[in-house]
Amino acid sequence: MKELLLATCCGAIVGMVFSIVKFPMPAPSSLPGVLSIFGIYLGFRLVEWIREFM
Repeated sequence: MKELLLATCCGAIVGMVFSIVKFPMPAPSSLPGVLSIFGIYLGFRLVEWIREFM
């Protein structure tokens, strides 16, 4: 849980810095983009889980 909190705080700080210096957001700006990143992560973990049982 501590890792999740630290990652969220770090992401928020990076987002604020990008906004202050007026850089484009370093992540997808729409829900489908965010879900595609989640899907990539989920697929990666699924393959690791399957390999564990083979």
